[in-house]
Amino acid sequence: MAKKEPKNGLNRCPKCGATDISLDTKSGKLRCNYCRALFDGEIANESGDISKLSGRNVGSGAKDIIPDKKTILTFECSSCGASIVINADEATSAKCHWCRHVLSINEQIDNGAVPDMVLPFKLDKATAEGKIKDFVGRRQFYAHPVFKKEFTTENIMGVYLPYMVIDVNAHASFAGEAEHQTRSYYVTRRVGDHTVQDHYYDADAYNVTRDFDLTIDDLTIEASSDKLNQNNLVNTTNVINAVMPFDTENCVKWDANYLRGYASEKRDTNIDVLVEPVKAQALDVARFKVKETMGFYDRGAKWESEKMDIKGTDWKATYLPLWLYSYLQKDGEKKLLHYVAVNARTGETMGSVPIYKAKLIAISAIIEFFSVIFGGCWMFWWFSGDDIGYAGLAGVAPGIVYYLIIKNKYRNATARHRHESETKCESKNIKKTDKFKEKRTRLRSATIAGKNSDNVNGVIAKGGWQEKLTEKLKDQANFSNNIAIKKD
Repeated sequence: MAKKEPKNGLNRCPKCGATDISLDTKSGKLRCNYCRALFDGEIANESGDISKLSGRNVGSGAKDIIPDKKTILTFECSSCGASIVINADEATSAKCHWCRHVLSINEQIDNGAVPDMVLPFKLDKATAEGKIKDFVGRRQFYAHPVFKKEFTTENIMGVYLPYMVIDVNAHASFAGEAEHQTRSYYVTRRVGDHTVQDHYYDADAYNVTRDFDLTIDDLTIEASSDKLNQNNLVNTTNVINAVMPFDTENCVKWDANYLRGYASEKRDTNIDVLVEPVKAQALDVARFKVKETMGFYDRGAKWESEKMDIKGTDWKATYLPLWLYSYLQKDGEKKLLHYVAVNARTGETMGSVPIYKAKLIAISAIIEFFSVIFGGCWMFWWFSGDDIGYAGLAGVAPGIVYYLIIKNKYRNATARHRHESETKCESKNIKKTDKFKEKRTRLRSATIAGKNSDNVNGVIAKGGWQEKLTEKLKDQANFSNNIAIKKD
């Protein structure tokens, strides 16, 4: 039997008509808690022909958030006729206080209070606990003693976080120069009493252009101001970003019953805040897509012109599922909230564990001490004259390198979603020009000078994006507050 469309916020079991419905994690389907029947939600993320997109198409759940009385909704219980009030800012379902029927907000509201789609949980809590225990367990040696004492899986919770899922129809063009290596060789020279070999490269340089149509399917970006703040000096939200991508093609039409038993966070950012980072990420996708046509140029490319003409976009507000463990580390007046996140669809896990810095610094110092004694001696013998400084550097480098490697393993401050390579995309109508420019000899670097073909500029936590987003979010908050004051 086909699933009946919800009426006035009421969603019934297609088999028995009951309204007590929740998510069955094992199957990813909705389950009637009365007759135990399982049924599917309606797939909502069928992209269609993205190449036909024109202008900006916005789902009703992705429209600007309007802080007005429309978030207070009144439903008439179709079972007993009672009037039930739901505040969409605080909840998405309620029970009739007379007959106990469950009513959910399954209607789209044009003020951004309810998302367009939801991706159901797939991994159960026991599986997530195992992954988080394993992640933390492999970081016990340098973990802070207080953290090890207080760590418990009881703090793990399932949560739906708000994201924007965007389809993009664009035209991209790149122009610059690229190099193909023709020779790699060494030249021997004398330095004092020693022989030194210098590594050189010869290459052919070309003027190149690439021009093509590009469709991007389900570019995904956070829609919560808290999770958009990925300043790794003060927080660890970057690890949540790192568990993407999600299988967003399996998103279903919004149904609040999927949220029963899980926490959720309401979207608080509008599209205007996200436009610029989305454009930058789309250009990153194009830059990495064009590399498929550049295999001949093994020394890379220096793009002097990069252009992205976005013809059309489609925006959908979406809830995506995660299992989260959080721990607040207190260091005097400083506080840092650590997360370990599990993608509740794929099981991808990333996190941050508090480090016992005194122990790490002590062991790094011991490594440095022995590297200076044993490593520095033969380095001083090898180097002489103006190069003697390299010996001292080689002597202390191992301890510093060890410290940085361990810190990154525990903190994962640079972990992120590789949107440039993990986002689905397709290029068509590719036009290429490759014109020989000149031969270059005795090049010192293994790559072309000024290489930028591997650049990634759409990472929110770098390149000034965090400052730009902060200003945008402040402007949005001020605008929303002004509206609220006027309505009051």
